[in-house]
Amino acid sequence: MPGFAAFCDSTFAQRLSVASSLIGIRPSIRFPDDMYHLIEIQAGSAMPPSNGKNAQKTVPLRSTDGGYRKGEETRVRILNAALAAFGSKGFAAVTTRQIAESAGTNLPGLTYYFGNKQGLYLACAHEIVASFRRGIGAVGEAAGGALARPLAREDAAGHLKQLFAALAHFLLSEAGAEDRAMFVQREMTSPGPAFEILYAELWQPGIELAAALLERAAGGRLSTTDSRVRAVMMIASLTGFRSGQRVVARTAGDDDHVAQITAALNEQIDAFCH
Repeated sequence: MPGFAAFCDSTFAQRLSVASSLIGIRPSIRFPDDMYHLIEIQAGSAMPPSNGKNAQKTVPLRSTDGGYRKGEETRVRILNAALAAFGSKGFAAVTTRQIAESAGTNLPGLTYYFGNKQGLYLACAHEIVASFRRGIGAVGEAAGGALARPLAREDAAGHLKQLFAALAHFLLSEAGAEDRAMFVQREMTSPGPAFEILYAELWQPGIELAAALLERAAGGRLSTTDSRVRAVMMIASLTGFRSGQRVVARTAGDDDHVAQITAALNEQIDAFCH
């Protein structure tokens, strides 16, 4: 998060050490392992001159690349654990200590990356938005670019089918889909601090893109409002399928139904357009 490294970096550890020495105690707090790549040894006048000039060397205590890589792995583990916990239990019922333990780190480690519980919760919302962009961003950008130009009805329908095929795959087959879906469902039914992020960066632009393609594909037979309602219905059918996965498995088998769902959505799109 912007500015957070400045809040909890090696200077904080130095201040804690000085304060502790003044009152005669030794701090028992343990910082995340990857923090220590920030601490460097400055060798100045005590070092021999190099090529006739006084030179300063910076000697990392550990590999910087390794530290950053390990730090990113820790951050991702915390986010995944938080998505699962918040999605299954909700914001109020989960503690940061529980999330840290589930992620295999400690509470100072979680604080180092996310600040506090609300910071972590909002980071989960931003991660959901980012994962959508990674999963279907290229298809969405292609569709948006096509809408900026004259677009035939058949081509608009084609882009709409590609968009919903990518969305179906992302919502139903991608790793972590269930945790994301549960988190999003909680925000939809009981809006919390992440609602505005998800609405502004995910739901609203996604619905508007699908509705614009649908309106263009229908050739003027649907109003903007009609197109938006139908777009919401189609998206909701996918999210409902995701949340009802256990019922689907009992009634239709435990197979991957993405191909069948995509075919059904294509039939809907064709029906709207003809």
